[in-house]
Amino acid sequence: MSPSSLTRSKLPLSGRIVMFFIRHIQHATASMGELWRTPVSSIMTMAVLGVSLSLPAALQVLVKNVENITHSWSSAAQISLFIDGSRSEQSIQSLIARIKVYPEISDIKYITRAQALAEFQQQSGFGDALSYLDENPLPAVVIVTPSSRYSTPVGARELLAKLEQEPEVSFGRLDIEWLEKLQALVNVLERTVFGLAALLILAVVLVIGNTIRLAIMNRRNEIEVMKLVGATEAFIQRPFLYTGIWYGVIGGTLAWLIINLLVWFLSGAVTTFIGLYGSNMQLQSLSFSELLQMVCAASFLGWLGSYLSVRQHLRAIEPS
Repeated sequence: MSPSSLTRSKLPLSGRIVMFFIRHIQHATASMGELWRTPVSSIMTMAVLGVSLSLPAALQVLVKNVENITHSWSSAAQISLFIDGSRSEQSIQSLIARIKVYPEISDIKYITRAQALAEFQQQSGFGDALSYLDENPLPAVVIVTPSSRYSTPVGARELLAKLEQEPEVSFGRLDIEWLEKLQALVNVLERTVFGLAALLILAVVLVIGNTIRLAIMNRRNEIEVMKLVGATEAFIQRPFLYTGIWYGVIGGTLAWLIINLLVWFLSGAVTTFIGLYGSNMQLQSLSFSELLQMVCAASFLGWLGSYLSVRQHLRAIEPS
């Protein structure tokens, strides 16, 4: 049994707990000092980790902003109900009164046959030709705006099927195919984020593992002496594990800064572009809570890469 183990066995439980945390703080501080003693290689490794982590983070920001755009556009989806031409005005008003009480509907707009014809003449450019018609061929239209719950493609289709059962409705039209295509694009982006994140996570683990391997080789003689005097493997590997955690923490913070600077650089141009389509949405960046999540994930990856490297290479070093 090593002297340190004998000392620990003589301490009470509270003293052993305090010494446990003190040793961890000492190793964490010492590992940070090792990084400062090799600034060039440390900065290069952290930069590689920051850039690697910023790529999936950038795609995540893109997906988040596209989802916000999709939500704002889908909330404005409308259903056009074309009324049977044989129905009287009183019958149409009765239809409007009935569907007004539907909880799935937030707003209703009624366009008479005369209003539909006037709007068509103004927008189509065939005003003179339409004046030769004996009667108005256009039906009356009731435009229904679904509530937020039924503004999604699935909910809007359910509402359309329900409204088409009304006897005054000839047929309904839901111009939502473009929303479904946009949602499919968002799903593709999400899968791309997951796939690219998996590849870059593997790259981060390999980079940190190789960096720790080089650090172990540089301290080979020191590790042999520590094993000769009875140091446990847990005691020897702890500084290397904290080095990997520091790499992850700083690399994750750097990735967060890169993404927020990129969003700040692009926000003006993107806001102007989105404004052309009648939206005042602002480009969203990574929040502080997302910074904490990124740092926690990156520190875990740093620990994992260090642990795999340490477990493989420390066992190969034995005092001669």
